[in-house]
Amino acid sequence: MTTTIALVGNPNSGKTTLFNLLTGGVQRTGNWSGVTVEKKIGRARYGKSSADIVDLPGLYDLRQPESTDKIDETITRTYLQQRRAEAIVNVVDATTLARGLFLTTQLRELETPMVMVLTMADIAKKQTLELDCSALSTQLGCPVVLIDATQTKSRRVLSDAIETALTTKSEKQFDISNRYQFVDGLLDAIANRTSQANHLTQYVDSLLLNRFLAIPIFLVVMYLMFFFSINVGSVFIDFFDIMGGMVFVETPRLLLQSIGSPSWLTALISDGVGGGMQLVGTFLPVIGALFLFLSFLEDSGYMGRVAFILDRPLRAFGLPGKALVPLIVGFGCNVPSVMSTRGLDSKPDRILTTIMAPFMSCGARLTVYVLFVSAFFPNHGQNLVFLLYLIGIIVALGTTWMVKSQLTNPSSSAFSQELPKYHLPNWRNLMKHTWHRLKDFVLRAGRAIVLVVVVLNFVSSVGTDGSFGNENSEQSLLAEIGRTITPVFAPMGIDEENWPATVGIFTGFFAKEVVVGTLDALYTPDKSNNEVFDYGTTATAAVVSIPQNLHALGASLWDPLGLKMDQADTLEGQAAQNDVDINTVLAMQALFDGKLGAFSYLVFLLLYVPCVATIGVILREQGKYWATFSVVWSVTIAYTMAVCVYQVGQIGTQPLIASGWITSMVAVAVICMSLLKWWGRRAVPTSKHLIDIVQLD
Repeated sequence: MTTTIALVGNPNSGKTTLFNLLTGGVQRTGNWSGVTVEKKIGRARYGKSSADIVDLPGLYDLRQPESTDKIDETITRTYLQQRRAEAIVNVVDATTLARGLFLTTQLRELETPMVMVLTMADIAKKQTLELDCSALSTQLGCPVVLIDATQTKSRRVLSDAIETALTTKSEKQFDISNRYQFVDGLLDAIANRTSQANHLTQYVDSLLLNRFLAIPIFLVVMYLMFFFSINVGSVFIDFFDIMGGMVFVETPRLLLQSIGSPSWLTALISDGVGGGMQLVGTFLPVIGALFLFLSFLEDSGYMGRVAFILDRPLRAFGLPGKALVPLIVGFGCNVPSVMSTRGLDSKPDRILTTIMAPFMSCGARLTVYVLFVSAFFPNHGQNLVFLLYLIGIIVALGTTWMVKSQLTNPSSSAFSQELPKYHLPNWRNLMKHTWHRLKDFVLRAGRAIVLVVVVLNFVSSVGTDGSFGNENSEQSLLAEIGRTITPVFAPMGIDEENWPATVGIFTGFFAKEVVVGTLDALYTPDKSNNEVFDYGTTATAAVVSIPQNLHALGASLWDPLGLKMDQADTLEGQAAQNDVDINTVLAMQALFDGKLGAFSYLVFLLLYVPCVATIGVILREQGKYWATFSVVWSVTIAYTMAVCVYQVGQIGTQPLIASGWITSMVAVAVICMSLLKWWGRRAVPTSKHLIDIVQLD
């Protein structure tokens, strides 16, 4: 029989590190039933038995406050009150005993077998803090161990303590009427500090939290995160792309062709399923680098301070300081941005940040910007990209202003949070944390991406005559769909001859990074690839791409977004920089209505529907209303702004028509906003607590 053991402790007490130590790689993640707070369960062994380890959200007090929106704390209280666990592992930071022991006394009153684990032993040692674990064990009536969770031998010590707690019944009864007095007595009996504590944290905070230096330092840290994620992560994109194409696309294609498989089945499996897996693989380096950097900031103690640095400015928009972190993540990828809103305390804050996140211009959109910069804005392209980023931020803030009236007092409560001590993260635990986040991304978003790519490739492969093998050609069903719906985009400067741009919009719904490939293929349909596939050559190209990209990394220090177009003075050079055919650039210049038409198209790509992976995550995290809201509102505001941008440029030549379009688009946006608010009043709960019941499974 498997025993259930709950990890309980204050936030930042080291629970996650201890969880990883106990479970290793044998763990699974999900959501608590009915809510979006992450549920982590792992399998561990103690003695000759096994146990399911449940990592409960952190809290300070088992008593329910009069008013709280913190769903994670409610989950922990409910779980413990229902006596779901056969044993409790109470995790306490050895350097903040006074705060941790208050919760410990409450847990002992539950009369559930318990082990008290004192973490941060390495920091306690540096602070010359001596603890009498034997005396503390006697006072509490349960095993007490002091461990350094970064050392594997601590796992054996903890497993033995758990076995002792489960096999030994404590005779000590707890009914503590004055907990603070009891805790003070415990501290006097078991703690001895032989010298002054290390003041590193206070010294670093005097710089990082300085009223004048805090925000500039934060911006530098965010720049480093961008650089590390986009540039360092991109070093390995070609490797994953080439190897993914070899393993998931070309190998199945050759195998299926060798057995005489029908062309439609070959296309479905190799280009559809295999192409989807290859696409997911290209995400991994950048997403993994982003998660690694964020994990480092979290484990080091800096990320907890970011919320305080920017809490006041964001309050003006109804958001807490904590909301900034998910939004910054959105500049790398909107999927982890939405997922990271789980760390926000209240439901309204999570909703507001979630619907803002898709307007943060992700790295995938950046590839499209660079292509258009090379074709239409070769000089000062960085200014255009900066303007697009700024438009996205402004629209996000405007959306927040519109939505917050539907929610009950977002960010109205006082903000309080414990600031953890600074310390250098353990690299093994850092990599484990990053790996579990990355695996969660692949399992959640990857499956949706693969499914959509399968459908997209199928529609692209099928011709209007029912034949297969028409990928990215004018004869494909996808191209016919593009030609049919192109007139809808005429008000924003796309005429019927420029139907490939419409197909790019359609494919961009599935994944923004495929827009460039779609445009390149459709603007230059006669390209042929007669090269014979060779495993050795392909594998060599994949491996060689890493040192080649590392060599180019130095230049990225001065151009982190890759927008320096002055290195290529000719169209051929600019096309080569973007890995597209020169004919693609020439076709774009011929078919788009100059810089105005190109810019309005980019505005639409910036603001319209986030990729299908992001929509799937929004649906999972916030429900169908907010997923629908995100889709409808983003399409409406994207079309409105793109049409207005183009028509403003037409006022000089056709003032009446342009003015009519601008007026009608503003009216459409207002009507859409009113309808969404009307629907929202019926779809969104209006009580103070948006989630009244927490169901545990």
